[in-house]
Amino acid sequence: MRSVQTATDNVVPFRRPGRGQAQPQPPAVSPSLAARRVDQRALMDAVYASGTLAVAAGDRETKLIAARLQVYGFLSIEELAGDGDLRRLRPSEAIRARVDRPWRLSKSAYGSGLPVTIPAADDFLFDTVGGVPASL
Repeated sequence: MRSVQTATDNVVPFRRPGRGQAQPQPPAVSPSLAARRVDQRALMDAVYASGTLAVAAGDRETKLIAARLQVYGFLSIEELAGDGDLRRLRPSEAIRARVDRPWRLSKSAYGSGLPVTIPAADDFLFDTVGGVPASL
């Protein structure tokens, strides 16, 4: 076993604060950031609870929150066209979307429709045997 040299050691031992020492305070969060987080969480909870959620055409604030959540992969956004067809929006389109068309928000399907394609050279890593990935 090697001896530990404290002069060159860069590891700081964990010490619990004593009774007279002050506890470190968590960083302060601005009220606007806290409100934004609450709004994002409320919208995400509503979509996940109901499965889908319709957003009115002129509801710009909800659309901005939904666009942020889509960037992080939590929601899928579809735009309702004039003829009644739904068109899935990419995150870049959702940020700059028009306010004259309503949206339908839904829970994002993880793993389906990945924006990253698998190169042919690495395709063998994703072969499946009986629905389960094959082990190497």
